[in-house]
Amino acid sequence: MKVQAKNAESFARQPPPEIRAILVYGPDHGLVRERVGSLVRSVVPDLNDPFRVVELSGTQVQKDPAVVADEAASLAFGGGRRAVLVRDADDGTTKAFGQFLDDPAGDGLVIAAAGDLAAKSRLRQTFEKAKLGAALPCYRDDARSLPGLIEETLRGEGLRVSREARDYLATHLGGDRLVTRSELNKLAIYVGDGEVTLADAQACVGDTAELTLEDIAFAAGAGDTGEIERAYQRAIREGAHPVQPLRATARHFQRLHAVAGRNDLDQAMTELRPPVFWKRKQAFKAQAQAWTAAPLARALQRLLDAESRVKTTGMPAATIASRTLMEVAHRSPLRKRRASARR
Repeated sequence: MKVQAKNAESFARQPPPEIRAILVYGPDHGLVRERVGSLVRSVVPDLNDPFRVVELSGTQVQKDPAVVADEAASLAFGGGRRAVLVRDADDGTTKAFGQFLDDPAGDGLVIAAAGDLAAKSRLRQTFEKAKLGAALPCYRDDARSLPGLIEETLRGEGLRVSREARDYLATHLGGDRLVTRSELNKLAIYVGDGEVTLADAQACVGDTAELTLEDIAFAAGAGDTGEIERAYQRAIREGAHPVQPLRATARHFQRLHAVAGRNDLDQAMTELRPPVFWKRKQAFKAQAQAWTAAPLARALQRLLDAESRVKTTGMPAATIASRTLMEVAHRSPLRKRRASARR
């Protein structure tokens, strides 16, 4: 059974009684954990009940495929259904789940927690095609789902949220469900009661130094020298050492180099760890399509050499870093395309 993303939330809270095994997968690891918790609670109220909740690793299951059926068929001390949770499931565990779904033992609910899986994944296909199994996707919150999640979470804390604050939060959250909820809970404690205003949201969930460094890296890849200058100065004001923007940009170019030239760029991007933040995907893809391997390698070497010069020469670190970032940006294919289009 293939569960549609729009139905995933309600499915996780109350899965159909005939479903015996559920695969929870996707790029949002926080959401995977959240929905796994909901599925376990649908069977066992106390997640820490040692008699009714058993956890297995993907390695255990791969070595001993029969362990899934054995645990699902075991009787719990004191009665009640058991929840059998298998963490870090992948294609190597397909045999165990396939055997169980062909002939489910006992009445335990089996839950497999996995990362992002391609449509052709053997594990995912096994659950999607099974009559007694289900595959539950966990995609990152986007512009459509985030406003509702923000309002729902803050309402649960007894708070209202202004439209301006909600829109601001929607542009600064969403990469990981648990991180989003954590930030909203922190905001709720900060506000206390009443309405969350834009000022409250900005004070509690503002731009971090890490995001500023990422702005620099993406600006370098896009050839946006104006944004580099603005973001670089902001990073320094926030206390960043000049080496940090160089390292952040080098990491970005390493990730671009890892996917550039791949036939299925979308698939290659899903394999990156950590995954590309959903708000950055379009920009990342455009850069990966524009840059080729050789120029990326040269840009990366230039960044690494600059870090070495910062540590070994007497030149001011800030001068070396800013100059190198500008040099890399000037060589961006996207900058050259924009210049040609203006002629």
